[in-house]
Amino acid sequence: MNSLPDIWRLEPDQVFPLLRTSPGGLSREEAAARLARLGPNRLPEPPQRPLAKKLMDQLSHPMALLLWVAGLLSFPAGMPELGWAIWGVVVLNAAFSFWQEFRAERALAALAEVLPQTTRVWRSGELVVLPASELVTGDVIELEDGDRVCADSRLVWAESLSLDVSVLTGESMPVAREAEAAQPRKLVAVRGGQGLGPGESSSLEHVSPAERRNLALAGSLVATGRGRAVIFATGSQTELGHVAHLTATIQRDRSTLEVQIERVVRVVTLLAVGIGALVFALTYLVVGLGLLPSLLFAIGIIVANVPEGFLPTVTLSLAMAVQRMARRRALVRRLSAVETLSAATVICTDKTGTLTEGRMALRAIWRPGAGESETDRLLVTGAALCSNARLESGDPTEVALLQAAVALGLEQSELESRCPRLREIPFDTRRRLMTVVVRPGELWPEPAAQLALTKGAPLEVLRRCKSWLRDRVLPLDEKARQEAESMIASLADRAFRVLALAARPGDDLVALPPQSLEQDLVFLGLVALYDPPRPEVPEAVAQCRRAGLRVHMVTGDHGRTARAIALQVGLGADHVVTGEELDRLTEAQLRGLLKTSHGLVFARMIPEQKLRLVQAFQDLGEIVGVTGDGVNDAPALRAAHIGIAMGKKGTDVAREAADIVLTDDNFASLVMAIEEGRAVYANIRRFLTYVLSSNVPEMLPFLFMVSLGIPPALTILQILAVDLGTDIVPALALGIEPAEPGTMAEPPRRQEQRLLDAGLLARAYGYLGMWEGAAAMLGFSAVWWAHGYGLSELQALCPALLRGTANPEAMFVWAQSTTVALATIVACQVGNVLVCRAPGAWLRNRLLWVGVGLETLAVLAFTHVGWVQGLFHTTALESWQWLWLALWPPLMLAVGSRSSAA
Repeated sequence: MNSLPDIWRLEPDQVFPLLRTSPGGLSREEAAARLARLGPNRLPEPPQRPLAKKLMDQLSHPMALLLWVAGLLSFPAGMPELGWAIWGVVVLNAAFSFWQEFRAERALAALAEVLPQTTRVWRSGELVVLPASELVTGDVIELEDGDRVCADSRLVWAESLSLDVSVLTGESMPVAREAEAAQPRKLVAVRGGQGLGPGESSSLEHVSPAERRNLALAGSLVATGRGRAVIFATGSQTELGHVAHLTATIQRDRSTLEVQIERVVRVVTLLAVGIGALVFALTYLVVGLGLLPSLLFAIGIIVANVPEGFLPTVTLSLAMAVQRMARRRALVRRLSAVETLSAATVICTDKTGTLTEGRMALRAIWRPGAGESETDRLLVTGAALCSNARLESGDPTEVALLQAAVALGLEQSELESRCPRLREIPFDTRRRLMTVVVRPGELWPEPAAQLALTKGAPLEVLRRCKSWLRDRVLPLDEKARQEAESMIASLADRAFRVLALAARPGDDLVALPPQSLEQDLVFLGLVALYDPPRPEVPEAVAQCRRAGLRVHMVTGDHGRTARAIALQVGLGADHVVTGEELDRLTEAQLRGLLKTSHGLVFARMIPEQKLRLVQAFQDLGEIVGVTGDGVNDAPALRAAHIGIAMGKKGTDVAREAADIVLTDDNFASLVMAIEEGRAVYANIRRFLTYVLSSNVPEMLPFLFMVSLGIPPALTILQILAVDLGTDIVPALALGIEPAEPGTMAEPPRRQEQRLLDAGLLARAYGYLGMWEGAAAMLGFSAVWWAHGYGLSELQALCPALLRGTANPEAMFVWAQSTTVALATIVACQVGNVLVCRAPGAWLRNRLLWVGVGLETLAVLAFTHVGWVQGLFHTTALESWQWLWLALWPPLMLAVGSRSSAA
């Protein structure tokens, strides 16, 4: 585009010499030379990070590094099985995360898929079919209904041509294209739903390339008509390539969950290393144990403080949340996006198909003197004849008019045979009219050889009328004109798309110039069409307001249409800002507008402007969600904290650039996804409280060993049995809790609110964990006391027990005491999982009871299954010890319920 800035100003015959080509196209030799010089017509592949490096990222984060070191130190400490177990944990965590990374962004690849595979092109005077990748600058291509334009082209001939440019501009309606040279002219812009005032104008240079009437850009679709065009840009030099560059150069911010998990990992790592180093110093320097035993106990402290099941539980709970969201018609491409929704404060939503149903329907008809009705044979027939659509495809407005005709028993083929078309003047945005000349048959009440039917903007049509049809043709006096204008305003206020229909009978209308043909018309009436809002959207918008979310409309459609729909669905429309007006705002002015205004509608947005809006909201500290369906939405979808694409009508690039895909294209599904996101955040805090609580009883045995000189109440493998065995399923059950009633009545959580905050740490470590630690140490001590061992005897036995040289009775009692301590922690966790669950979720969360059952089976395995006893150094329990274990689940439930909910 930049190398040919004035190509749209040229007459069609001037385009060929500029591009060094001819109407018969390039010669095959010249095309081959240009292809070798310019390269194929495809978007460049993005640089891919090697899979090995992606895997290394997952194996080298702080918690993984800590566990690698702990596993390595286990080998010289004489515990190789411990080292392998710890390393297995690292690999398991990495596998989950790597799988998600492996399915990462393919936005640029999807952009390339928007280009067609073949196209019809003139080479050496012959029309041939070639792969789109072989096209070069100067090629002359043919376009017709259904074709997708494969490179940026300048039209040199067009017949009733209209293009669907929605993937580039977001415009929901096909737009007319012509081959004539374009000149600067005044354009209509919308400010707050009104046109620009006198003296205000917008030159053609300020219009995006996709809106220049003689250009056909890559990615657009031929909706109607035929055309011939000369290619002036291919591959990465196209407007589509520019969007690809925007998408590729955007660095996606880390999600709030990723930031929060990194903070949790950092805190836990520092805590584990600090306490482990302290224990090592105390055991080696104060207690006087040897280097290797001291090292082993330090490893025990580190392992006790690292919640090995945390990362896989987060991943699994997010994955299960994804499944729930899929059942609610929201497919998640990036797991962390689920939690990000919980912090969303601003939603920038598109209009067509998301807030509305994405289809036009005839809703009202008005004729002078006859009032408003739902059907009128003359108006519907005339509107259907003044149309280039088919029932299966075409302009949605014209398709709706054809459907209305079919409802009256008027088939399109029958209409066209009864009233054959003799001439067409295509729709033009400057005239805002379309006119066809037909043989009237029985359509017109008076004798006439030909009949011109004009359809278009109501005030423009009305301005060209001098009479109107009632029972007969009557002069259009001022009273009738005011009546029509009043009805136009009334229908527009109801968010209808209003079209007027007029006629002109005559004997030789095909010979008249367009300017004369569209004068002295007979006003027939008005047709009002409507793309209805989805019925569930107003309640969804209201729900967003109650939840503290600000919702703004960002669309490529016209400002008046956008404003009307915004009011219909309850968004409000305090300000309507067009793309051109947005460009005139400074950054400070834009931030001021976004910060202070509610109910904003942004209309006629291009990709750079949508991206600017997202970044401006982010600069204000907002967590931004963006919906979109076209190529033009991809940069904004990628830059947003949470990108939401449409599954039905969305393009591949939009879906690949997004984090979430709505399979029903429905805004209400987005609101349900936000509710799920909030539930996920609350659930992560629940199971984080649960898994951290058991760290205290896992750590206290080593602190008592150091401070009192007694043998530890747990072995390191027993700690792993809790973290990676008994805790996993209950923690996962907490991770899939359904959203609580009232979830969407709360404001979004603050962005700075930490997942692992002081309150959660105090509850997990200082309250629930201390109860569990006290229970485990009491159970451990009670076994020794029951066998006649006091504190002094334990202190004397400790060195021999640690070396494995104590007498068999003492070794048995130690095994039984650690078994009781281990089983007590599990029993306490049974009560703890019920403490941490969502209120009222006991019966509806089946996995919670599965987890409780597995914890019970684990205790039975520790005490009755031989190979399990050998692996974890456990033994059978006595009757009073089982009664001790049965005491703790209800006791933990009682004491835990007194503390605040997670």
